Amino acid sequence: MSDKIVVLGAGNVAHHLVPALLHAGHDVCQIYSRSEGSAQSLSKKSGLPYTTKIDDIFRDADIYIITISDDVIANMAKVLKCNNDPLVIHTAGSIPMNVLHTASKHYGVMYPLQTFTKSRELDFSSIPLFVEGSSNEDLKRVKTLAESLSNTVTILSSEKRKAMHLAAVWACNFANHMYAIGGKILAENGLDFSLLRPLIAETADKAMELHPIDAQTGPAKRKDRGVLSMHRELMKGKHSRMALYNSISDSIAEYCNAKNSEQNSDDEDSYVELTLW
Repeated sequence: MSDKIVVLGAGNVAHHLVPALLHAGHDVCQIYSRSEGSAQSLSKKSGLPYTTKIDDIFRDADIYIITISDDVIANMAKVLKCNNDPLVIHTAGSIPMNVLHTASKHYGVMYPLQTFTKSRELDFSSIPLFVEGSSNEDLKRVKTLAESLSNTVTILSSEKRKAMHLAAVWACNFANHMYAIGGKILAENGLDFSLLRPLIAETADKAMELHPIDAQTGPAKRKDRGVLSMHRELMKGKHSRMALYNSISDSIAEYCNAKNSEQNSDDEDSYVELTLW
């Protein structure tokens, strides 16, 4: 007899996790969300019943998976009313596992390292899942659940998971914001964002094959002060954009200088001034 699962939350993560659970043959018996619209959308997509009332959450499930916003996970753990000390899991990257101790004596984490958007299809089996458990037995249960969903499951402590989440913010969220700025610059000059897509695709492809430091190009790496100055001239009056450009250019120079120093540790001429203006 399979475990009965309740999924708490109907946002981006849940819209991908619930179908993956169903595809793997799990008995998902209910969805909860504060948002009627999100709950209805996921219910329609999955064919599952839903509720928007905490008091109506099914209390006799074996596993509760919390997929809500990071800042309300601890509160959900405090107000969740369930019987028989079920396994309670959250899916957040930056929230420690022990915030769940108020919900049950059995708890853990199953963190998917991916960016989720409701409207985009993903192969959940290719998404790395990082797991943790409050005891060896709980870890075994979380890991078994994760392995039914993904081909890549790794045990990771809360501290290491925080570092993984920070790295993901830099590599995903910040990188995407750079695309947004690039798109804004194009729009300001009557050009379309689609012109950047081949460049973005090649940059991502290189990161799959090379270490990003080895794949780095551009004026900051080349220490091309003429181009850097020209770019700053184009950004006059755009103070936050200028500050970000300067900070990132310095960081690129620092990383490239450190790499060059490692390769030329015996060469007294290998030193490069980091500040590029």
